Amino acid sequence: MTIEKYLVKKTSLPVLFDKIKASGKVVKAPKKKSHTTDFADVASFSEVTDDYIVTTQSAKSVAFPRVEKLFNYVKSKDGVQITDYALNAIPEVVMWGVRPCDAAGFDPLNAIFTWDINDVIFTTKLKKTTIIGFSCQNADENCFCTSVGGNPGSTQGSDILFTKLSSGDYLAEVISEKGKAIQALAPELFEAAPSEDKEQNLAKVDVKFTKEIIKEKVDKYFESDVWKEQAQRCIGCGTCAFVCPTCACFDIQDENHGKNGHRIRTWDSCCFSQFTLHTSGHNPRPTQDRRWRQRIMHKFSYMPDRINVYGCVGCGRCSRACPVDMNIAEHLTNISKM
Repeated sequence: MTIEKYLVKKTSLPVLFDKIKASGKVVKAPKKKSHTTDFADVASFSEVTDDYIVTTQSAKSVAFPRVEKLFNYVKSKDGVQITDYALNAIPEVVMWGVRPCDAAGFDPLNAIFTWDINDVIFTTKLKKTTIIGFSCQNADENCFCTSVGGNPGSTQGSDILFTKLSSGDYLAEVISEKGKAIQALAPELFEAAPSEDKEQNLAKVDVKFTKEIIKEKVDKYFESDVWKEQAQRCIGCGTCAFVCPTCACFDIQDENHGKNGHRIRTWDSCCFSQFTLHTSGHNPRPTQDRRWRQRIMHKFSYMPDRINVYGCVGCGRCSRACPVDMNIAEHLTNISKM
């Protein structure tokens, strides 16, 4: 659908929030706790914070949680009885306060989970999720969305995108049918579109490279020593993957007690030393530099080749969270200049 633009006054945001809550949907929004800000169930608008560049964790867990039960099973002398995931029990969720980089991250995730087979658990959760994004007015040295095709006011992935104007009121861009459904909860709050230019109210994020240049370089320098140089500090903790909006590696395990059990999938990471360890004892990626190369190649070469999307949205979470101060934007900038 064509993007429709409206003015929503700052005093109307809490009213809209309350209307969404009253509709029976689960609302998750950025909530500050100690030194972190993360998406959490919120009961009222007063719990929502707007004091963040990006949340500590990404928004992806709404459709791809860290630990997820796939099915239950019961063993008996007659065989195994399996109880599948109850798809009809998945609630309608509204993610309020999603930054444009996070919203854009759902496209690569969807491409991964529908690549060779349709993962009905993921796709059903995503279908039942409405993304209400908020443009970025501030950025820090770790942000590089403009280098990977995004920008602080990108509408990609959002159903409604709010941009704060100089008056304190908001430009509301209604982008999808799910966004129209939210608007229909309180149509009186969506007034005639403002004349103020959206761009002047956005954070400034300089372009450091392009994703196409990175793809060209990593394909050319697969055997380069640059991977050893960049990975010297890496301790293989996997933090970068766990905060990333687009990382989708997972492990599958069975947990049981007697004859009852369930199968779960849990986040995993190509940074882990045992990620590619074979039962024979052979590991095709035995050193951290090869695992770091795999991470970059996967995001900037393998994904665009196989599923026509890149695996990085430039949110900078991996650099903020890294305990040894590895900075992916710096690494990618250096690669672009090779």
